[in-house]
Amino acid sequence: MSRPGQRWVAIARVLGARGNKGEVAVELLTDFPERLSRVVRMYLGDDRGEPRVGRVSSFWIDQNHKGQAVFHFAGVDSISSAEALRGQLVLLPITERVTLPCGMYFLSDLIGCAVFEHSEAATSVAFSPCSLRTAPAVIGKVTEVELTGLDGQGTPLLHVDTPGGEVLIPLAQEICFEIDTAARRIDVRLPEGLRDLNAPD
Repeated sequence: MSRPGQRWVAIARVLGARGNKGEVAVELLTDFPERLSRVVRMYLGDDRGEPRVGRVSSFWIDQNHKGQAVFHFAGVDSISSAEALRGQLVLLPITERVTLPCGMYFLSDLIGCAVFEHSEAATSVAFSPCSLRTAPAVIGKVTEVELTGLDGQGTPLLHVDTPGGEVLIPLAQEICFEIDTAARRIDVRLPEGLRDLNAPD
């Protein structure tokens, strides 16, 4: 699912010219780069306006630089014209985004989700008014998802804006036990002491 109003998904960022025929090196922003070899039409843009069509003449994954690939766009045929694309995002319409397997999520879809905290005690709201104290409570909204570890292979951290300040919550299954991006909701059980780690010095 996508965020309301989202029309584009960024799959790469142009780093600069690569070679002397107009090729550009890009930083990959997708976990599925192999499928890009089958996409003929992409879009180039930034935050300043509507992206423009970029027809792909060739694409290959850079085996010497992890997380990078090389595009050659039609009409870009010199080092100077390739350098003019530096910093541009390579985009696809949100409707062309891949369908993820069950249990996987686009990190961008988690931003803006409300985070509900559950206590360790079983919730039985339907059976007793006294159990309302154990019902999940909204603790805040996700403002950012931070990749961690070497090459972003660690457990991502959810930056959650709460009335008491920002709380960092690991995006681990035992903590974020239910994620519903359609409902814009993440249900969590916070380990003991996690809030203390987030407390200001």
